[in-house]
Amino acid sequence: MSTSDAGFRAAVEEAEAGYNEGGVPIGACLVSSDGTILGRGHNMRVQKETLENSGRLPAKAYEGATMYTSLSPCDMCTGACIMYKIGRVVIGENKTYVGGEEYLKQRGVEVVVFNDEKCKGLMEKFMCEKPAVWNEDIGEQ
Repeated sequence: MSTSDAGFRAAVEEAEAGYNEGGVPIGACLVSSDGTILGRGHNMRVQKETLENSGRLPAKAYEGATMYTSLSPCDMCTGACIMYKIGRVVIGENKTYVGGEEYLKQRGVEVVVFNDEKCKGLMEKFMCEKPAVWNEDIGEQ
């Protein structure tokens, strides 16, 4: 497993797309246990001014899958990973923000952190440019 994995590359591409749209640069890609990309996307809360449903598959489709994400998952995403029995979460970086990694581990999910400089740089740039939007996104004042 490396930063050259298709799932991780897709998550980073999604993070870049979010940033280029003026939103929070967090991207993700869900890959089944057989390597099929089940879905990919990025944080759209700023662009669409809402949280939205990203799709629907039967719960069994997610079991044992790998979630690639450019940033440590927030509590909401952590909960979704646990609820749908995602087996592994691969994180681009967790230096700018640490989400529910420990809880994932406690619940038996494998957590891998790449400490990818591209992901870190993108988040640092965004946090510097739009600190109020970032704080809003993580529920801070």
